[in-house]
Amino acid sequence: MCKKCYISTPIYYASGKVQIGNSYTTVACDAFARFNRLMGRTTFYLTGMDEHGQKIEEASKKANMTPQELVDQVASDTKKLWQTMGIDYDYFIRTTDKNHEEVVAKIFERLLANDDIYLGSYSGHYCVSCESFFTKTQLGENDTCPDCGKPTKLVSEESYFLRLKKYASRLLQYINEHEDFIVPATRRNEVISFIESGLEDLCVSRTSFSWGIKVPSNPKHVIYVWIDALFNYLTALGYGSSDDKLYQEFWLNNDHVYHVVGKDILRFHAIYWPIMLMALDIPIKFKLYVHGWILTKDGKMSKSKGNAVYPMDLINRYGVDALRYYLTKELPLGNDGLFSYERFILRYNAELVNDLGNLVSRTLSMVNKYFDGQIPCAKVKTSYDLSLEQVATDAIQKTIQCFEEFRLQDGISETWQLVRRANKYIDETAPWILAKDEATKDALASVLYHLVESLRIIAVLVSPYLISTSKKILFAIDKEKANYRLDQLAFGEDFSQAKVNKIDNLFQRLDLEKELAYYESIKPQTPTIQEEIQSTINMEDFSKVVLKVGEIVKCEKHPNADKLLVSQIKIGTQTRQIVSGIANYYKPEELIGKKVVVVANLAKAKIRGVESEGMILCASNNDQLEVLEIKNLPSGAIIK
Repeated sequence: MCKKCYISTPIYYASGKVQIGNSYTTVACDAFARFNRLMGRTTFYLTGMDEHGQKIEEASKKANMTPQELVDQVASDTKKLWQTMGIDYDYFIRTTDKNHEEVVAKIFERLLANDDIYLGSYSGHYCVSCESFFTKTQLGENDTCPDCGKPTKLVSEESYFLRLKKYASRLLQYINEHEDFIVPATRRNEVISFIESGLEDLCVSRTSFSWGIKVPSNPKHVIYVWIDALFNYLTALGYGSSDDKLYQEFWLNNDHVYHVVGKDILRFHAIYWPIMLMALDIPIKFKLYVHGWILTKDGKMSKSKGNAVYPMDLINRYGVDALRYYLTKELPLGNDGLFSYERFILRYNAELVNDLGNLVSRTLSMVNKYFDGQIPCAKVKTSYDLSLEQVATDAIQKTIQCFEEFRLQDGISETWQLVRRANKYIDETAPWILAKDEATKDALASVLYHLVESLRIIAVLVSPYLISTSKKILFAIDKEKANYRLDQLAFGEDFSQAKVNKIDNLFQRLDLEKELAYYESIKPQTPTIQEEIQSTINMEDFSKVVLKVGEIVKCEKHPNADKLLVSQIKIGTQTRQIVSGIANYYKPEELIGKKVVVVANLAKAKIRGVESEGMILCASNNDQLEVLEIKNLPSGAIIK
């Protein structure tokens, strides 16, 4: 049996807030790491931040910060989020770590010395958002990025190139000889097709910006972010340093290395990364698990579309376990998943409240009622008991099998076979009837023993993703201090002298209509182009709008919403309070003193509990937003 396991997520760009779609990989890998630890394996789980590149440099300018200040802030925020979400990583790497930068610089020079990298010139299209180069044939309509849809930039500059063509046939041979190198098969076939269509040497340096690791022998060049980022998988283990024992243990002497990535960065991990390893004579030890995206009905989540969903918004309302459960259950390996608030709430009520929550509540209640809280022993067994034991045994085996193959969604479904069977078992055995007759007291004891033992097994099986829920169940059945190994889990625990403990309901039922109404009330209004055309107004309508110059004299964060700022704005002789959704773009102190355009005759409204009288006008484009400023006119001037 495998005794070691190395699991890694792709490290996140330190230029924006983590959405639930971004956080899926980290939650899934955390569940996978917890599963492997339960199997008795020494497990190393790596995550972190990718902190170099043009996108970071541009984002820092927009935020009036240095790049280092920006990435420090984002890394700190991300660590806090992962802590809240129960992400139990072993190492959080940052590509601005000095040891990482030093090793990457040496790697580049080694590849250059071996003629696997050469100096040339590049002219082509580059997507700043994806940090990716594209050929003309790969571009979307109007030269947009084929991955994110944003406009690309035409770049022409001196660059270093990595010889991909040199290793193309060797890589293809490796993929063909290792069928499980890329999972699922659809993604493997996609990579094979891409290689067979012909690889072009990869541009691996830039001179048009400065935020990154410099090429030591030619420091006007910055090393391409994907060379920088990919080597985090090795530098985190001490590769290239004086202490590389983790590299020896978890890479060189380990056959269970997993990279878990989204489909949008498949070719970086399936082509560029193994070719660099080949060029350096480093063995390819990893298996690549490729997942899809979590989509909304409007497509991929995007702040500019107004359909982004953030983890803390759901955690604050429903708890960490509910979010972890949804993310882990919703996304099948290789395919896209769907997020909608309705889908989230329906799954929460059906599976967490009805299935699991009710099973725990009913079982504990009956043990208290019929046996004074003492967990009974099973002295007799019926066919129903034997059937439940078999389902429990199957659930253990099949859940383990699915998790071993990173089919987390299927693994949860196998566990839920036991959850649902135990609920049905209650109806079949009718403990409330057995309790009426002393002659069936032993049968009643057996039923409740089997239910409590089912809860113990369920608690262990769900512990990789329902962290606090698992602990609560084990506490409720007096087994919270037991050190369970998943590979040794079997039906038949001894509960002698054990008593159930009182716990609150695991999950509270949600009112679907009430929850959907709440999300509708905070939904940003983003009309489509067609809607904008249909909502044209005439001069009489426009004349009703009063626009005035207002000077922001005070600004602070909204007490109940991260995206909102509350400003005190002087308009002539009066001062008004206006709430604006611009906190992602401006710090409060940056707005003080600005003269802005205000809709002065807008009806008063309460926004997340704070009164607002008016509106600040802004211009937006994709992920950019700016307030409209007035330079010379005084506060209170009317805009016509």
